[in-house]
Amino acid sequence: MEPQFRSGFWVFIVFVIFFGLSGDLVSVESRRPKNVQVALQAKWSGTSILLEAGELLSKEWEGLFWEFIEVWHHSEVDDSHTAKDCAKKIVKYGQSLLSEPLASLFEFSLTLRSASPKLVLYRQLAVESLSSFPLSDDTNSHSVDGGVSEASENMENKKAEPLLVGMNPRGIEGKCCWVDTGGALFFDVAELLMWLDNPKEPSGDSFQQPELYEFDHVHFDSSIGSPVAILYGALGTDCFREFHAKLVAAAKEGKVKYVVRPVLPSGCQSITGQCAAVGTSDPVNLGGYGVELALKNMEYKAMDDSAIKKGVTLEDPHTEDLSQEVRGFIFSKILERKPEVTSEIMAFRDYLLSSTISDTLDVWELKDLGHQTAQRIIHASDPLQSMQEINQNFPTVVSSLSRMKLNDSIKEEIIANQRMIPPGKSLMALNGALINIEDIDLYLLADMVHQELSLADQYLRLKIPPSIVRKLLSTLAPPESNAIRVDFRSAYVHYLNNLEVDAMYKRWRSNLNEILMPVFPGQLRHIRKNLFHAVFVLDPGSTCGLESIDMIISLYENNLPMRFGVILFSTKFIKTIEMNGRSAPMENDSHIGEDPSSLIIRLFIYIKEHHGTQMAFQFLSNINRLRIESADPAEDAPEMNHVEGAFVETLLPKATSPPQDTLLKLEKEQTFSELSQESSMFVFKLGLIKLRCCLLMNGLVIDANEDALMNAMNDELPRIQEQVYYGQINSHTDVLDKFLSESGVPRYNPQIIADGKVKPKYVSLSRAILGKDSVLNDVIYLHSPGTVDDLKPVTHLLAIDITSIRGIKLLREGIQYLIEGSKNARLGMLFNANTRVGFPSLLFMKVSEVTASLYGHKEKVLDFLNQLCTFYEHEYVLASSVDAESTQAFIDKVCDLADANGLPSKSLRIALSEFLVDKFGDHLNKVGQLLYSQLGFESGTNAVITNGRVIHIDDSTFLSHDLHLLESVELKNRIKNIVEVIEEVTWEDVDPDILTSKYISDIIMLVSSSIAMRERSSESARFDILNAKYSAVVLNNKNSSIHIDAVIDPLSPSGQKLSSLLRVLWKSIQPSMRLVLNPLSSLVDLPLKNYYRYVVPTMDDFSSTDYTVYGPKAFFANMPLSKTLTMNLDVPEPWLVEPVIAVHDLDNILLENLGEQRTLQAVFELEALALTGHCSEKDHEPPRGLQLVLGTKSTLHLVDTIVMANLGYWQMKVSPGVWYLQLAPGRSSDIYVFKEDGDGSQGMPSSKRITINDLRGKLVHLEVAKKKGKEREKLLVPSDDDNSSRGKKKGNQNGWNSNFLKWASGFIGGSEQSKKIESTSVERGNGVRHGKRINIFSIASGHLYERFLKIMILSVLKNTNRPVKFWFIKNYLSPQFKDVIPHMAQEYGFEYELITYKWPTWLNKQKEKQRIIWAYKILFLDVIFPLSLEKVIFVDADQVVRADMGELYDMDIKGRPLAYTPFCDNNKDMDGYRFWRQGFWSEHLRGRPYHISALYVVDLVKFRETAAGDNLRVFYENLSKDPNSLSNLDQDLPNYAQHTVPIFSLPQEWLWCESWCGNATKFKAKTIDLCNNPMTKEPKLQGARRIVSEWAGLDFEARRFTAKILGEDVDPLEQVASPSQTQNSEGTVASEDKAEL
Repeated sequence: MEPQFRSGFWVFIVFVIFFGLSGDLVSVESRRPKNVQVALQAKWSGTSILLEAGELLSKEWEGLFWEFIEVWHHSEVDDSHTAKDCAKKIVKYGQSLLSEPLASLFEFSLTLRSASPKLVLYRQLAVESLSSFPLSDDTNSHSVDGGVSEASENMENKKAEPLLVGMNPRGIEGKCCWVDTGGALFFDVAELLMWLDNPKEPSGDSFQQPELYEFDHVHFDSSIGSPVAILYGALGTDCFREFHAKLVAAAKEGKVKYVVRPVLPSGCQSITGQCAAVGTSDPVNLGGYGVELALKNMEYKAMDDSAIKKGVTLEDPHTEDLSQEVRGFIFSKILERKPEVTSEIMAFRDYLLSSTISDTLDVWELKDLGHQTAQRIIHASDPLQSMQEINQNFPTVVSSLSRMKLNDSIKEEIIANQRMIPPGKSLMALNGALINIEDIDLYLLADMVHQELSLADQYLRLKIPPSIVRKLLSTLAPPESNAIRVDFRSAYVHYLNNLEVDAMYKRWRSNLNEILMPVFPGQLRHIRKNLFHAVFVLDPGSTCGLESIDMIISLYENNLPMRFGVILFSTKFIKTIEMNGRSAPMENDSHIGEDPSSLIIRLFIYIKEHHGTQMAFQFLSNINRLRIESADPAEDAPEMNHVEGAFVETLLPKATSPPQDTLLKLEKEQTFSELSQESSMFVFKLGLIKLRCCLLMNGLVIDANEDALMNAMNDELPRIQEQVYYGQINSHTDVLDKFLSESGVPRYNPQIIADGKVKPKYVSLSRAILGKDSVLNDVIYLHSPGTVDDLKPVTHLLAIDITSIRGIKLLREGIQYLIEGSKNARLGMLFNANTRVGFPSLLFMKVSEVTASLYGHKEKVLDFLNQLCTFYEHEYVLASSVDAESTQAFIDKVCDLADANGLPSKSLRIALSEFLVDKFGDHLNKVGQLLYSQLGFESGTNAVITNGRVIHIDDSTFLSHDLHLLESVELKNRIKNIVEVIEEVTWEDVDPDILTSKYISDIIMLVSSSIAMRERSSESARFDILNAKYSAVVLNNKNSSIHIDAVIDPLSPSGQKLSSLLRVLWKSIQPSMRLVLNPLSSLVDLPLKNYYRYVVPTMDDFSSTDYTVYGPKAFFANMPLSKTLTMNLDVPEPWLVEPVIAVHDLDNILLENLGEQRTLQAVFELEALALTGHCSEKDHEPPRGLQLVLGTKSTLHLVDTIVMANLGYWQMKVSPGVWYLQLAPGRSSDIYVFKEDGDGSQGMPSSKRITINDLRGKLVHLEVAKKKGKEREKLLVPSDDDNSSRGKKKGNQNGWNSNFLKWASGFIGGSEQSKKIESTSVERGNGVRHGKRINIFSIASGHLYERFLKIMILSVLKNTNRPVKFWFIKNYLSPQFKDVIPHMAQEYGFEYELITYKWPTWLNKQKEKQRIIWAYKILFLDVIFPLSLEKVIFVDADQVVRADMGELYDMDIKGRPLAYTPFCDNNKDMDGYRFWRQGFWSEHLRGRPYHISALYVVDLVKFRETAAGDNLRVFYENLSKDPNSLSNLDQDLPNYAQHTVPIFSLPQEWLWCESWCGNATKFKAKTIDLCNNPMTKEPKLQGARRIVSEWAGLDFEARRFTAKILGEDVDPLEQVASPSQTQNSEGTVASEDKAEL
């Protein structure tokens, strides 16, 4: 009975309300709720889902790529009939190779299309492959541009974009696969088989192997040295299956190095299996971005009143979600019960929806809104869904939230938590590591989660218990400390002074507490204590060394409170040591005598002993003075005559005998030569020789220059202050001894001690050891004597080419390292030699391995191996020829050495007599394949791999001391934490017999190597201190290896995005979560005034009826009809997007104007990705103005940019592909070179190869250095004045700018649809324009301002006969405008270009669309235009020009970078609004005028020369952090900065606007701007018609032209009205506007 009663009751209620509101429902019927739908497509054509699956699997482990091919080839017949069936089948086979939860993440990543860019990259390489060989005539006739074409129909009509380098190639003569060997292309399997029989065929000397990249799929059975064969083709085609089978067989036989690059050429979709082509015929619709519909402030009614035209109607697959609660009703349940009154119930629902929108609340309703929201979320059955629904539909739900009764315990807990964290602050951590919430997006989060899950999967397979896995993943490595001090204490340090003893310091205070007293910035504390020891390590025979001496003496004489010293060495002597293998050379008088450095050191020691340290330093200074006085001091090192002259000059005043005689005697007798050599040997052992000139500040290694010295002193000061404060340093403490004893290392090696700029290279060894038959499992380790059975947390694997001197020396140093003793480390040998090496070398490797295996526990095994190395090196490596009969002699010698060291030689002799070359060769091949596939080592590479950290052994010496240093650094920084966790493990599933110290050591090696590969923050937060009983969402999953900690303000923009991301994570992999809600406690305004959707893909994006892939879309159901909304996209940081389909004005969306159409639709396009970076020059400011170009192998210059002074920042736009970055020809490449050219490609010197293969863009750090001889040259040479600058430029085409005049226009923007006209005259409608071109820049957003912009263009053109080029910022232009402007340019005879610039991440970003537009007007003027542009005028879109703009363009602005018009002051009615006349502005301007930003001139040459852009960005960054500053950003910023960036004030008539100027001066106006009037707030259109008499005519002309191009009729009601007709009241115009709509 009760259910029946309840049902009847609800229906009764509905009907009461329904009939009570029946009057309103009549109008509701005509105001049905409207929806908004948004999609975002990639610019490239569709890619195959099947091929994307292979790329995703290879990301997990390269072997899975090949396994997936085999699984697919052996799958049942393809009977899938829809895209969804295919997607499920692909997922099923992919997941069969993975364990959970990686399998779930694989499915999600596939729907996300994150691997699509990589396939676009392969297309680029396929096009290059086809175009690199001249095809026969009949073949060539079937291809276009070397086989390039678009793949899908929707792209065929699209104009080819120069940046879209990954265009899909067309199949050649129906062939969809080919093999590229570098010398030929094979389209037939038969041709390939012939080549495989004789691979090193016809090309002779010209043959070059194809270049391979780090992302290439190299088959695991491939031999390293074999010829390369690259198969271009797609899984799912018959040709791929045939080629693949043959090439796998050939790889197994060692014939080829087999590589696959997955490409499905255009036209080949029809011959594939159905599933192989899914995704190729549809645009790639992307997810992972947010869409905002913000409630717009319509204070000035800036909306276009033109009639809305019907446009393209896109398919609307969405239906309304009736399960969503509306004002307490769930209509899906009501309809289930009463289907017969469906239309009435739906009408009632529509009424409720149209009346629930709130954008204001009373203050008392706002007070606890944050706490009420938290309560609603906590109490929901699905808290994540509830949070998402609230913050993404906030204006709809806010009124019901504000009426909730609040639970005090929730409020109290939130307030208690806010004592520890600021209210409204959001934080998030993944497994303990903080994530930057501003930068996080779905792609980045998916990668981070994949990284963690992949590690967890590896550790579980190593039998580590799940609880320990979670602990390992949450272990944060200590932040990398640069405070590694070199222990240089020795007798070889020569101190110039001693603050504690010397008389010159006796007046200084000795109280150490003085260091804690505050001083003025820059003031030094003069305390009589040796707190700072600056010891310079230098070669006195070098220019750098002698300049350092002069600096020391200068600082010493200026009483710097620092103890100075030097350690001297001879570079030449050390090179001799290195050649002799660490032993000092035999004394050779003539040889040593020829070395000026050794002589200087001996003379220095002599003077110091006989005449004191001061004179010894003076001697060094005298050498430098004599050197400088000689011909070319900048380049030349001192010569012998300088040394001898300085010695005589120094001793002469105090000499008792002629200094010349002393000098001859010292030179002849080699006095102090032993001390000199020992000093050099000491520097050699310290490892500081590699730095040439360096400085040790209390042991910290820094550059030897004054700036670095002062910075190091300032950095060291707080460390000393802290220890003085806590009493750890007192007046009796020797500060140097204390620091060096605590953290000193006996040797420095820049390869090992990372300086922060060079990131250490790590490789994961766990994947290698988990593979089949891994050689890592067979490595036998050597140990220090007596430590064989101990746990060894540090593992050094030596990759050794035993046939090279460097390789054998590395092995000897490794053995020496163990002999010297190490309790924490073991050493393994991986012989990285070619199998074609000589027989003695093979025997040596076999002996080493057998010895380690059989005698590793013997006491003298290391001595035996050391002697064996010495014997082998002298007899076989250094010997010029090897006797063929020496094999037996070698075995005999080995046995003799074994006997001598107490090792049984019998076992060795047996092992060597049974030695099989082929079998050992196979072993060497396996080692080589491991090193190549896992580490990227070519054959012959020598390296040390320490727990995954790779140190390449280059030409520099690598000693046993370096291994000790490597051990201590890695143990401290990485391994120690892991050892602590692993030692806690209770091994349950492991056989006790194998649970040895070796097993645990292996586990530590594998875990520490793989965990080092993680890219994540080292910062963490103490989330556990926050209370989580009442105000937190806690979702536990003990089986998950992912744990999310977060603090979220649910009513914030970051909360909108985070709630979606967290819900996606929960649905995909069910991590454990602890989400503490942290809303603002007392609100005074609505925290969110927008609707928001985060676009997440699902399997439903694949069609269930055909092979279509729809892709994800943002869908806003039931949006308010009468509110004006503005659309913004919240895209990942590197994305550059633009609208391509949008009939309606996305800036001013008024849904009641949609008419019968239910859904407003917009499609955006991912136009490009941002490639960003920072460029630095060592010891200098960033190289401001340095020009960079980016291109491909075939086209070196596609994009260009310059480096900012701000952080050396630069950016360019790119698409997926392989790119090459170079210094631009001209002054940039004349003066600078890249610091390291190691990653340029074959035949492409001085270039940086940059791979874009995902949707996350790339951040590149560049370091440049000036060329030899150009050190003192400046990149930008400022002109004396503006006119001379122009004169020089015209007369001399070799200037720094001239190289760019012919460049493709556009920086980051490149040039888009630009009409290039080289001559000085262009056709205009019915005439010709002559003279110098006028460049005008403007920005518009929304249909109304685009309408104004067309009027502005016409007004400019009608008032000048000169050529005009317009520059528009494309970010906010509508698709219609971009369609019309090319036709308008052709009709009216002007040029135009669309430009853009991605907002830099480091620059404080504006949130509001209008403020972002204002910022674009001023912040990026130096980098948004091409370098060839010298001047530009900004004109506001809503301006009407009445004069020839050429007059303004040619005006002399007196060498200022900017010229603005000051605000008028003759309209006295507005005096109350002139804020610049009082308060802050009046004081700041100090008599300077406050200028209006609607019109200004930019002298770009002067602007760049004076770093005006950099200065404006610095001012902006400092001011914009205060929300109350820069209220009129584009205007306030240049006016505020005019003391630094000077402004030329234009004559007043150049800008007139009624609000500020009054009608008295209107007749003089050269331009009229439609300024907003803060007093009347008159709508823009009304003001335009009333104020500007010609506006209506220009408007009609522009609208008529637009209608003609778009194929529409001009509404007769919209034709020209007379001025008298337009002067109506605001109310009348408003009603007319509605009539027009």
